[in-house]
Amino acid sequence: AEIRRLVVQTKLPWLQEIEQLKVVDRSSLQKRLKAVVKAGGEGLMLHRADAAYETGRSDTLLKLKPWADAEAIVVAHQPGKGKYAGMLGALRVRSADGREFSLGSGLSDEERRHPPALGSEVTYRYRDLTNKGMPRFASFLRIREE
Repeated sequence: AEIRRLVVQTKLPWLQEIEQLKVVDRSSLQKRLKAVVKAGGEGLMLHRADAAYETGRSDTLLKLKPWADAEAIVVAHQPGKGKYAGMLGALRVRSADGREFSLGSGLSDEERRHPPALGSEVTYRYRDLTNKGMPRFASFLRIREE
């Protein structure tokens, strides 16, 4: 009620009340996630009910998205072909478990012209892992800056 009053009182277009729901089991959580994604949302934020808000990263606030994401270190630049000739074709990256793979999708033309430096950490997303532990449908998201 207090948040709703602040939203109405301040009339700031970027301030809005966010619906909060308790879920009783994994099935209801998955149903809610599907509904949010179907409506155009990225996913859900899960907050431990008995925890106070903390700034920064915290294990009391988690993202739940249909895609997983992870970090990797850039170990090589692979040249582009065709419309990407003269630019980056893909990043060769190494994950925390030592697996190397290429990230080509998700890169903008600007990122292809000025790719992340060798040794930099990047975040990528993927659907799941193959039987050999490689990320399936991996796609570049951003350079990790922390």
